[in-house]
Amino acid sequence: MGGTAGRAHGPYTLYDLDAMPEEGRRYELADGWLNELPGDLWHDHAADALKAILKDAARQADADVHVAGAPQDVTTPAGVRKPDVFAVARDVARAALERQTRTYYGPDLMLVAEVVTPRTVNEQIDRVRKVEEYAATGIPHYWIVDLEPRPSITLLELAGGRYEVAGRARSGETVTLDAPFPISFDPVRLSEMD
Repeated sequence: MGGTAGRAHGPYTLYDLDAMPEEGRRYELADGWLNELPGDLWHDHAADALKAILKDAARQADADVHVAGAPQDVTTPAGVRKPDVFAVARDVARAALERQTRTYYGPDLMLVAEVVTPRTVNEQIDRVRKVEEYAATGIPHYWIVDLEPRPSITLLELAGGRYEVAGRARSGETVTLDAPFPISFDPVRLSEMD
């Protein structure tokens, strides 16, 4: 990655993150370094499908929830992350919109989900670093979505300041949860084209 905002080799700041050109690329800031997020059709489709599933479930449950994703940010101890999908209470989203802020803090979030891009540095970040960071910020639910060989989800819940595996579901199995709001779906839906 070339220099940015006058800093050829980091460490970088939130100002550098904001100064990145809008060229269809997305970056996160962690420990003073800008990391480019992967983006491919399969990854982006799965993230959009999960957002739609969560929005529909929240609507059916009459949950006062706002479901979104990147480019909005989440502040963690390491810096700024851009989750693929997340849910916050609607009043939290409304307050952020009124303040014109794009950053949420751990206690604001109900759920964060990351779609893993295999064989990239981001795979290790999603499976290890973000598990630690999201737990440290107090996000109660973290879902790790794997697309290969077929879609599956690992459901993590915060307990005693650390995440514990609360369940796993593969394509052909139904995920049924009561929290953060009632939801039921088969992970295979993340790979279906409309």
